[in-house]
Amino acid sequence: MTTYETSDLHKRISRYETALEELQAAHQDVRNVLHDQLLYDRWQQIGMELGFVPGDQIGERSDRVSPQMPQLSESWAG
Repeated sequence: MTTYETSDLHKRISRYETALEELQAAHQDVRNVLHDQLLYDRWQQIGMELGFVPGDQIGERSDRVSPQMPQLSESWAG
């Protein structure tokens, strides 16, 4: 193999490695987005099962609790 061919091969390998790293980073980004969306969807589903209404803000008291959920007594709610 000549010096020219070796140099060309090294350039191609470098481009391949760079492309592979970019592909792996893009794959991880997509996984993170999907993972976050799945967790959020599951969180909403659990919340609805517990009687929370979508759109309630964390920290706000909501009196819209499902009938299956017993209300806390005053001693526990305070």
